[in-house]
Amino acid sequence: MATDKSDALVIGLAGLGTVGGGLVTLLQSNRDIIERRCGKRIVLKRVLVHNLQKKRKVTLSPDIDITDDLTKLTDDPEIDAIVEVIGGKTTAQTIIDRALDHGKHIVTANKALLAEKGLPLFAKAKEKNRILRYEASVAGAIPIVQALKDSLASNHILSLLGILNGTSNFVLSQMTARNLDFATALKEAQDKGYAEADPSLDIDGFDAAHKLILLIRLAFGVHYDYASLPIQGIRDLSAMDIRLANELGYHIKLIGSAKATDQSGKIEAGVFPALVSHSFLLARVEGAFNAIHIRANAAGSLFFHGRGAGDLPTASAVLADLLAVAREEYPNNTGFALDLPSATIFPASDSCSCYYMRLMVDDAPGVLRDIAGCMAAQGISMSHVMQRQQEESGKVPLVLMTHETTERAMQKAKQEIQEKLHPTEMVSFKVLA
Repeated sequence: MATDKSDALVIGLAGLGTVGGGLVTLLQSNRDIIERRCGKRIVLKRVLVHNLQKKRKVTLSPDIDITDDLTKLTDDPEIDAIVEVIGGKTTAQTIIDRALDHGKHIVTANKALLAEKGLPLFAKAKEKNRILRYEASVAGAIPIVQALKDSLASNHILSLLGILNGTSNFVLSQMTARNLDFATALKEAQDKGYAEADPSLDIDGFDAAHKLILLIRLAFGVHYDYASLPIQGIRDLSAMDIRLANELGYHIKLIGSAKATDQSGKIEAGVFPALVSHSFLLARVEGAFNAIHIRANAAGSLFFHGRGAGDLPTASAVLADLLAVAREEYPNNTGFALDLPSATIFPASDSCSCYYMRLMVDDAPGVLRDIAGCMAAQGISMSHVMQRQQEESGKVPLVLMTHETTERAMQKAKQEIQEKLHPTEMVSFKVLA
């Protein structure tokens, strides 16, 4: 039976997992505010799922069709917009690409697809004059995409710095608060549903990297190639480093960072664990929360904080995008009127920072002298040295804090120390004031 479209935005939903189920719940519970906000009903006509027999946590009303045939979503002339929340990059790309060909608007939460393969989709959306919105793809309920596209559109963005992955932040928070080792904290995250059975995307930094690529596009108006982004996760982080950093007045956080280095427009960016001063708001972001700090030339310093994942927080961002589609807002998909040029990338080896370095070494005369000599040979000066009691292994933890230096100099110094002293462990992290 045909759907009455006179006062409705008719949508198709691809995916009925956590976010898809949350969207169905919000469409039911927030129907009144939706109509007051945009003057239209949002009518869910059809849902695409992979397994028709699977039991769902959410109950669909009898008038909603459920299918495993994606063409029934993309090709239906009654459907105005497609919401894609199935994840992955293959089927999702097919759905969005085909739906755009059939003149449909798109709302997606798929950061991996948009980060790695998004440019052709944005180009097609522009060609078809269709809306492609993706607020839910970065930081869950935090309205960072809208802020960069619209609220801060008149600003030059100088830098952005954030905790972009809730799973990693939960793990690090538990390690910090309860002195847990990494494996125990990760297992707790999995038991609570914050981490997948295979947590690689989260703890190895790839999820945060996908989100950072999207933020770079929005903030600086350039496409930063995902394959060129330096990425370091938290898998090898030890409880000892968490504890020692805390003694020095820092928390360790997994950070996504991007900044314009100078007037040449080069972008310095990366995902990495870093020591963050207790006095900095980012250090106080705990659990599965996300946060983003932005510096803009006119608006100044801004801090966004909130839930970075979950059914209703993420679904609220999806629904906000649907309301914008229902209002028939002019497509503003990348935040820039012109096509995005490729970013001029600032070499990671030239980036400057203070560093924390911990070594496990023999408690013997001359060790500190030799380490200092390797550092000095690369022009690195130290601001702080701390030695702790001998471990059961017979080795001593030695912690060095450096003044500002380059990544290249640190790597060369570490190589020289390894060749000269053969420490059983040697780790280093950037330090954020």
